[in-house]
Amino acid sequence: MPLNDQERAQVTRIMDKAKRKIWITFQKEGVHCYPAALNDPKLKTGGADDVSFLGYPHRHMFHFKVWIDVYHNDRDVEFIQFKRWLESLYNESILELDYKSCEMIADDLYLKISGRYFGRSVWIEVSEDGENGTLIKYETHQPHLSIDV
Repeated sequence: MPLNDQERAQVTRIMDKAKRKIWITFQKEGVHCYPAALNDPKLKTGGADDVSFLGYPHRHMFHFKVWIDVYHNDRDVEFIQFKRWLESLYNESILELDYKSCEMIADDLYLKISGRYFGRSVWIEVSEDGENGTLIKYETHQPHLSIDV
């Protein structure tokens, strides 16, 4: 059923005000550890939930998914160029991440992205082997707090 004039006007307003993001993915091999796991009784339990092995350097395929604001439908950030730039930030064949968690890796990446694309909201997902990870939303507008950052 076709839209009437009032419905079409509303749909057009919604489309004009829609928040737009592009997203890209890439992955990188890396080694990190969680030193607290060696001694923290909540982590080194001796039971089925013991994760003390995380205290030693171990390898993962770190999966990244990054969203960034764009301001129109003719992409002011071209996603292939964005992806290539992000991949270029990780030139080492194997990332040596020391003690960094997925959250810390996301924060480091956000600092680099915000230096090049200041003022845009960015969402970053980092996971270990595509299984477990984090999603952090770096929002430049937070209406629930009535603030623009």
